Amino acid sequence: MSERANHTALIVRVQRQLKSASMAANAAGAVIVFLFLVFALPPPRGLGHKWELVGLNGGLLALTLVIGLPLASAVLTRLWRERLSWAIRGREPTLRERELTLRFPVTQQLFVAGLWGVDAIFYVAVNLFFSAQLALGVGVTIVLGGLVTVALGYLLCERLLRPIAALALTSGQPERPQLPGVAARTLLSWTLGAGVVLFGLVLVGISALAFGNFKVAGLSEVVIVLGTVGLIVGLALMIGLADSLADPIEALRTAVARVEQGDFDHDVTVDDGSEVGLLQAGFNRMLAGLREREELRDLFGRQVGEDVVRHALEHGVELGGEAREAAILFVDLEGSTRLAARDPTEVVALLNRFFALVVEVVHDHDGWVNKFEGDAALCVFGAPLADGACASKALAAGRLLASRLGQELSEIRAGIGITAGRVVAGNLGAARRFEYTVIGDPVNEAARLSDLAKSEGAGVLASQATLQRGEAEASRWEITREVTLRGRPQPTTIAVPRSDADEAPPDEPPSQRRDAA
Repeated sequence: MSERANHTALIVRVQRQLKSASMAANAAGAVIVFLFLVFALPPPRGLGHKWELVGLNGGLLALTLVIGLPLASAVLTRLWRERLSWAIRGREPTLRERELTLRFPVTQQLFVAGLWGVDAIFYVAVNLFFSAQLALGVGVTIVLGGLVTVALGYLLCERLLRPIAALALTSGQPERPQLPGVAARTLLSWTLGAGVVLFGLVLVGISALAFGNFKVAGLSEVVIVLGTVGLIVGLALMIGLADSLADPIEALRTAVARVEQGDFDHDVTVDDGSEVGLLQAGFNRMLAGLREREELRDLFGRQVGEDVVRHALEHGVELGGEAREAAILFVDLEGSTRLAARDPTEVVALLNRFFALVVEVVHDHDGWVNKFEGDAALCVFGAPLADGACASKALAAGRLLASRLGQELSEIRAGIGITAGRVVAGNLGAARRFEYTVIGDPVNEAARLSDLAKSEGAGVLASQATLQRGEAEASRWEITREVTLRGRPQPTTIAVPRSDADEAPPDEPPSQRRDAA
C-alpha cells in the first residue's frame, strides 16, 4: 500500500472515531441537562406540574439533538477535509496548514460550543413564555451541559487526533504551542467536571433558600443525583486528562531509559500540539545532539584510541606532556617497494587486513595504536592510563602478533620491535591542531629493533630493558646478543621468543580498565 493510501486510511479511521467521540460527548451533555431539569430545576410556583415543563424541555432537547447532530457532523466533516487536504493529497503541510491541523480539537469544540449557545438562547426564549425564573434556570442548565460536552469532547478529540498530529509534525514543529498546556487542561478538567456539578448544587441551595422550592426529601434526591453525576463525569474527564498526559510522558520515560542504556537510535514520536509536543521535539533535538556527540567520540576514539578519548574527557585537553613508564611496540612491513608495485586496490586490502590484525592483538592486551605510518604502526602500552604490567603485555602482544601474522597473512613479512622505558606522553602541536603521542628513546629503539627484525627475518625482537620490566613474560624469551642499533651510541641487548614459549598472554590478569570504563 502506498504512503498516500496509508494516510487516507488513517484519516478516514480517525474521522470515524472523532464522530463517535463527538456523539458520545453530546449525549453526556444531554444526560446532564435532563438530570438537571428533572432534579435540580423545580418549576416556579403556579406554573403547573413539574413533569409538564420537563416534558416540554426534554422534547426540545431531543429535537435539537436530531437536527443539530447531523448539521454538526456535516459542517465538521467539511472542516476536517479542509484542514487535512495536505494529507489527502499526499504532501507535506505548510506552516499554516500544520497549525490549523494541530488546532482542530479547539476549532471543533468552539463550533460545538456555538451550537450549544444557540440552543441555550432558543430554550430561554421558549421558557420566557412561562417564567423569567424558569427561562434563566433552563438557560443555565443548557450552558452547564454544553460546558461538559465541550470539555469531554476536547479531551477525546485531542487524544484521537494524535496520529494525525504526529503526521503533521513529521516535517517540523511550530515555534509555540497550538493547544492548551498541562495547567490549562488540568484546570479545564476540574472546572468542567467537579466544578459544574458543584455549581449546580450551589444553585439548588440558593433556590431552596430563596424560593422554598425544595423539601428535605427532594433536596436529598438532588444531592444524591448530582453527586453521582459529578463522580461519573469527573472520573471520565480525569481519565481523559490522565491519558492525554500519561501516554507522552510514558514514551519519554521509555526513551530516557534507552538513552541511559546507551541506545540513541529511537526518537520520540511528536504527536502533541501543546507544550508537551514542544517537550517531545526538544527531547529529539537533545537525542540528535547526543547521537552526534557519540558518533564524534567513536570517530575520535578510532582515530586516537579509546584511552586517549577517556583521558581527555576526564582531565581536559591542553598542550604539554608528562613523563611516565610505558612500553612501545613498533611493527613495520617488509618489502614496501614491492608492495607499491602491486595493484593499489590489492595493496589497500592487504594493508587493512594487516592493520586489523595489529589493532585486534594490541587492543586485547590493553594497548592502543597511536598512529599508522604508511605500512607501519606505533603501538603504546601504559599511556595515557598508567599500567604496571605494560611491559609484560607488550611482550605477549608481540609474540602473539608475530605468530598470527605467520599463520593468517603468510604472503607478507613484518618486523616487530618491543622496548620499554621512560617516555613523554601528551598533546603535541598547536592550539588549533594537535595530537596525543609519545616521544622518547624507547620509541626510537623500538623502531630500530623493528628494522633489525626485518633484515634478519627474526619476526620479533625485544630489548633486555623490556624483559626486566615485564617479569611475567621474561621466562618466555631468551637473550641472544648485544647489538649497536643504527643511530644509537650504546649497544642494546636483544631477546627473541623461546622456541617452546606458548602464545598465552602474561601470567598477570589483563587490566579491566576498558570494561570498567
